Amino acid sequence: MSVSPSLLPLSVIVTRLRAAGCVFAEDEAQLLLSAARNSDHLAAMVERRVIGLPLEHVLGWAEFCGLRVAVDPGVFVPRRRTEFLVARAVTLAGPGAVIVDLCCGSGALGAAVVAGLGRAELHASDIDPAAVRCARRNVGAAGGQVHEGDLYEPLPGTLQGRVELLLANVPYVPTEEIELLPAEARVHEARVALDGGVDGLDVLRRVTAAASLWLAPGGHLLFETSERQAPQAVETVARDGLIPRVVTSDELYATVVIGTRPAPGRTVPVPATAS
Repeated sequence: MSVSPSLLPLSVIVTRLRAAGCVFAEDEAQLLLSAARNSDHLAAMVERRVIGLPLEHVLGWAEFCGLRVAVDPGVFVPRRRTEFLVARAVTLAGPGAVIVDLCCGSGALGAAVVAGLGRAELHASDIDPAAVRCARRNVGAAGGQVHEGDLYEPLPGTLQGRVELLLANVPYVPTEEIELLPAEARVHEARVALDGGVDGLDVLRRVTAAASLWLAPGGHLLFETSERQAPQAVETVARDGLIPRVVTSDELYATVVIGTRPAPGRTVPVPATAS
């Protein structure tokens, strides 16, 4: 239900949002107006945005890969650059693939990959109870299951050796750089979804260490990292028995590492960095 602009004029909302530093104030104002149930709800949403809550937390959803993904307060908001990871994942598997989404947050990645493939067996996990509650709405709508716990620990053992796509949007911000993040992330998203340890790769190392146990032969691990961290991430992937390659998108400023479990008896050459 839309709220009549006469209750709170669009120009007033835009002015307040712009004064609060919202770069796309006009677009945000339109979204808030379209989402408001009544004038009180609209006023409350505008106030929450003005004091710095992410727009997605105010609306209760984020647009990601053409989907409207539920995003609850405190849950990591899926970034547009991560749509590049999803697009690459969809090219690596077909309908019916077994997919695991580690550190799933809202479950956006797994849900988007299933949407791209048409159908799949999807399992997701996260250690944050708030993220798990949110993900169950998004992953459940995609026909998948969400498990609460640390990385692989809560997953069904029957998945070992069967996973064709292992998505791991692990936190990769070095601890000392957390304070440099925009307030929307630093203040309003769970630190566990951001903090990657001293060099930003602590959680990744734990993922790659066990990835070969869970991946099917020829299966792929995909994760996002920074351009600066990519060389060290590639070394980590290779050390743990996967064949790494790096793919990038200049448009989305995205860097994704893909680690492939070699098929038995086959030696797979390490591809060069690709765009």
